[in-house]
Amino acid sequence: MVQSPDIAIARAARLRPIAEVATAIGIAEQALHPFGHHIAKVRIGSEGTPEPRGRLVLVTGMSPTPAGEGKTTTTVGLADALRRLGLRAAACLREPSLGPCFGVKGGAAGGGYAQVVPMEEINLHFTGDFHAVAAAHNLLAALIDNHLYWGNGVGLDPRRITWRRALDMNDRALRQLVIGLGGAANGFPREDGFDITAASEVMAVLCLARDLADLKRRLGRIIVGHRRDGSAVTAADLKADGAMAALLRDAFNPNLVQTLEGTPAFVHGGPFANIAHGCNSAIATRLALAHADVVVTEAGFGADLGAEKFLHIKCRQAGIAPDCAVIVATVRALKMHGGVAKAALGREDVAAIRRGAANLRRHIGNMRLFGVPVVVCVNRFANDTPAEIAAVADAAAAEGAEAHPCTHWSDGSAGAMPLARAVAARLGAAAPSFTPIYPREMPLAEKIRTIATRLYRAAEVAIAPAAASRLAAFEAAGFGHLPVCVAKTPYSFSADPTLLGAPEGHVLPVREVRLAAGAEFVVALAGEIMTMPGLPRVPAAEAITLDDAGEIEGLS
Repeated sequence: MVQSPDIAIARAARLRPIAEVATAIGIAEQALHPFGHHIAKVRIGSEGTPEPRGRLVLVTGMSPTPAGEGKTTTTVGLADALRRLGLRAAACLREPSLGPCFGVKGGAAGGGYAQVVPMEEINLHFTGDFHAVAAAHNLLAALIDNHLYWGNGVGLDPRRITWRRALDMNDRALRQLVIGLGGAANGFPREDGFDITAASEVMAVLCLARDLADLKRRLGRIIVGHRRDGSAVTAADLKADGAMAALLRDAFNPNLVQTLEGTPAFVHGGPFANIAHGCNSAIATRLALAHADVVVTEAGFGADLGAEKFLHIKCRQAGIAPDCAVIVATVRALKMHGGVAKAALGREDVAAIRRGAANLRRHIGNMRLFGVPVVVCVNRFANDTPAEIAAVADAAAAEGAEAHPCTHWSDGSAGAMPLARAVAARLGAAAPSFTPIYPREMPLAEKIRTIATRLYRAAEVAIAPAAASRLAAFEAAGFGHLPVCVAKTPYSFSADPTLLGAPEGHVLPVREVRLAAGAEFVVALAGEIMTMPGLPRVPAAEAITLDDAGEIEGLS
């Protein structure tokens, strides 16, 4: 079997001892809980983290396409390049989920010479955080059915249970099922199902809590279902919050690893970038900002989803704000937004880039609405031509942004130096005035409309009557101040994944809304959103194995 270039590069790296990586940014060795020589958890304790002092750079992207963009490699390459400039830099990333690793996406540790390592451990079980989240999630599920079995003292209506089970693997057969079969000893038969662990509200709670007390409080507020009168039943009502917090105590501590070039990297938490906010943990970002001059972090999907949620949800709850945003674009992706089929991306097509550049310009303009300065990274592929690169730069310049071609995948930090210099110059300028585009007190429906009309350029939002009623109920229950988390296709500014480029005048159909009371946001579902993915026709798992020496092959 031919080994993937990523894993071969990762294995050839000479890693620094993790204590050395920690002390380089002022984290004492005594604060570490090592997992071998190159991975450690940083003990936070009940008091939380020191106050942030560093500057924060958000890496986001244009609307994704099957051609790929490369936000994770850019995050790693930029952090390495900033450190090469002499700054005390660190990266903050999400943890990979096993489902995508064995499915179609592959790992999430970067690639080429812009990786976090040790790659195999990070992409597989790592420090067990995902397993802890699944255990806490499923403990709550077990306590729900146990409570029903022993008399249902809180009056939970079995027909109105909303809490499902969780598994960190793509398994479509578990989306909908019936549990409790086999007689009275096995409980009450009812419909149930599984979500992938990354979609669990417990994961979102872990990634937004500021300290252990906040973690336990948020877990207790998770709504598991409703009584016949419509009132909510919470995890605290079932006395589940304490045990859940105990399962998550160690998982709450951020994970410290390093890049191929020895830059500290905090890889912690992995919420879905659609049904949740798609960012690494707030506690890891705050810890990094307390010790580094510059922290580079990433938000999932394009800027209309990932960056918007980072700004409205994570920044507000974590008490942080970005000083600069990097929007990652590729010639290949811009061609696809310009109408070129994937099979024809290898041919030069400047006209297609100019058509597709409307997507990039929209994202740049949207970041400006928040008062965040923007630099564009053109993640360069080998067959990109100078004329095509120039067309991307022209499109960025039309929105007042610089575009810098980068080759960090093949060249490491050396390939991201122009981008690093541009980002450093932005950080050295006047501090940006980050401003959310909606206030906390705005009604929930208006928050959805504001995002749809200002960022997606929709003409209107069509909120289904049942969803509108639930929004009103959320506000009546005291949740109207929460931010909204729009769950829609990442491939378009609209809810239709086939509308590429920068569509305008469309209608955003909101078919359902959900209250994530523990995570403290309201989810608005526009279109079909999958919380338990399936495996593809040829899953990556078929190529993953052990060789005769016990080494992993096929992981990418």
